[in-house]
Amino acid sequence: MSVFILVSGPFTDGRIWNDVADRLRESGAEAHPATLSRQPGVDLETQVDDLVRLIDSLDPGEAPEVVLVGHDYAIHPVLGAADRRAERVARIVHLDAGLPQHGDPALALVPDPTVHQLLATDGNIGTIPVPEPQEWQRWGSTEGLSSRQLAQLSELSAPQPTRTLTRPLRLTGAASAVPTSGILCTAGGLTVETIEALVRSGPPQFRKLADPRVGFFELATGHWPMLSRPDELGALLLRAAAGEGRRLAAPAGAGESPFSRPFLLDVPEPSRPRVRDGLVDLHLPEPAPDSAQGPWPAVLLVHGGPLPSDLVPAPRDWPFFLGYARHLAARGVVGAVVEHRLHGLADYPQAADDVAEAVERLRADPRVDPERIALWFFSGAGLLTADWIASPPGWLRCLALSYPILAPLPGWGAVGPRFRPAESLRAAEAADGALPPLVLTRAGLETPQIAATVQEFVSAAEQAKARVEIIDVPHGVHGFETQEPTEEAREAVVRAVRTVLAQLTS
Repeated sequence: MSVFILVSGPFTDGRIWNDVADRLRESGAEAHPATLSRQPGVDLETQVDDLVRLIDSLDPGEAPEVVLVGHDYAIHPVLGAADRRAERVARIVHLDAGLPQHGDPALALVPDPTVHQLLATDGNIGTIPVPEPQEWQRWGSTEGLSSRQLAQLSELSAPQPTRTLTRPLRLTGAASAVPTSGILCTAGGLTVETIEALVRSGPPQFRKLADPRVGFFELATGHWPMLSRPDELGALLLRAAAGEGRRLAAPAGAGESPFSRPFLLDVPEPSRPRVRDGLVDLHLPEPAPDSAQGPWPAVLLVHGGPLPSDLVPAPRDWPFFLGYARHLAARGVVGAVVEHRLHGLADYPQAADDVAEAVERLRADPRVDPERIALWFFSGAGLLTADWIASPPGWLRCLALSYPILAPLPGWGAVGPRFRPAESLRAAEAADGALPPLVLTRAGLETPQIAATVQEFVSAAEQAKARVEIIDVPHGVHGFETQEPTEEAREAVVRAVRTVLAQLTS
């Protein structure tokens, strides 16, 4: 017999699970909808304690192992409790929830931008007010919910204590071997296909999702399936408890970062060592014996993310960026790589500051021509282009983007309104401002959610009459350079480099 502890997202309590709990009990399972402490001043650890007490209250003889279900925010206290009672937990189910790591605050995954604005204005506020019925769409897709159910959501809710969102999750790793399941509510835009792309070429923490102990399900509804599809959700929970679910294939080279694989182009080992100046590395050209020692044009490579702060090796030490930078240096320009701090969704402002500082360091170097600079953004760093499009300096000769994310994805509410590249293009069009040339490399097999952000950007660029060179890689996936090299991929990289260099030397 499966024993479920059901924990819902912010504001709501155990009553939201009534229909699902009935469905589980009808099938012979035991269900315990949890109501967590929500008084002002309560923090994440208090709610972890609530769940630990609930687990301890179950007779080990009758319920030796339990299935912990965490919806949305609740995956944080669920993981905290599983870490402390790993021997009692048979499975953890992420119900339309994130994949938080040790040290992550839940606020980083809060999708409602008004919450971030509120806390930025008053960091000491004790609770977050309950959303009005029409405001729930800020917290997730409301597809499948009637107006009556939206009103019910508000009626059954209480203010969320701020410290449950701002306190970091503390994990020892004790529950790392507990099997897990993910139930994705696809109306919000997240699908198994998206997860597969993250496993293949995204941040390293996602590669664990290819573990055979992890199974996935999709549910075609919005973010509150316990209200919109209770019977189907109950059935999926029973299947998850039984160990069912779609498994993801482990990518080639499992256990290593995809960016640690050899660069897809043959780049000769340079005779000149790279130069490290704080957060930026410079790879200098090989000058001919009778040539001057610069100054040379420069290309600053900006890695994507978010990436863990303790990632080893760091991006500027990956063969991926070493290969790009050395290839640029071999073509007669400075290839530079910035080490920025995009560790979470709320970190875009500090990452933007890091890139700006790296640009200033680069331009101040006497070996660099400060009037001929290109910036090249990859993947999740695409959002950082918004600043440079909004106020392009005269020395910026080109903006390059490779398989970029160009608008916040579903659930990325922690990303502020400043980082909207398409909006920056529209503002530039309205102001009749001069835009730098754009070099956009698109992956033909990009995930639909990311591809939609690129299409919006391209449409805005056309309206703004920006000069855009598009390099398509029809059979390429996100991060295609990290996959098995193909002639198509090599040609795309060579063409992108050639196009950027043409802007620098014209």
